[in-house]
Amino acid sequence: MNIARILYPVETLGPGKRIGIWTCGCPRRCDGCANPDLWEFDEKRNVKIEVLLDMIRQIIEKHPVDGFTISGGEPVSQGAELEKLLSALSVWSEDILVFTGYDIKEASNLISLEHVAVLVDGPYIKERNRGLILRGSDNQIIHILKSEFKSTYQKYLSEEHSKIQNFLDGYSVISVGIHRPDYVETICDYMEKKGLIERGAIHEPIYSEMA
Repeated sequence: MNIARILYPVETLGPGKRIGIWTCGCPRRCDGCANPDLWEFDEKRNVKIEVLLDMIRQIIEKHPVDGFTISGGEPVSQGAELEKLLSALSVWSEDILVFTGYDIKEASNLISLEHVAVLVDGPYIKERNRGLILRGSDNQIIHILKSEFKSTYQKYLSEEHSKIQNFLDGYSVISVGIHRPDYVETICDYMEKKGLIERGAIHEPIYSEMA
């Protein structure tokens, strides 16, 4: 399976401390996407499901895990592998949240949603980015597919607000959450004011995880 990264604890893309899994490859390529670096499939990032599960198992054995969040890229574009992953993850937690640029009908034609607790569907439209929790743009819909998680997510959606969480990755920072369209400019302005970059310099992309 083409995997970009695994992060823990992700606390900005669903309730509790979660394991976040980002896939590579996306045929949709929405304008303004926060993860254009994950559009292409990369053979160097191919990971056997067994190896991926062993990595996840090591996290679970040492830390509390409340659920899983799967984003990308476009997870559904790796249908067969995604189904195997979902089935295996459900043994540890049935709270599995999946982001997809497809609508729920399209997604259900590509994969089984049996092990998906929550599906956030729909393409990202940058003009409709309102800084909403769990949604990159307001056309996207949060589908709670497993009734046992309805109250948990209703509480989360009513009490939480969109937040950003940063992870260090060597010399770079991975910023996880739902970002407003101007987040890159805001960060660059802040860095300029602090003297971290030269004013007027051309900035390299600041990668984030959005949906």
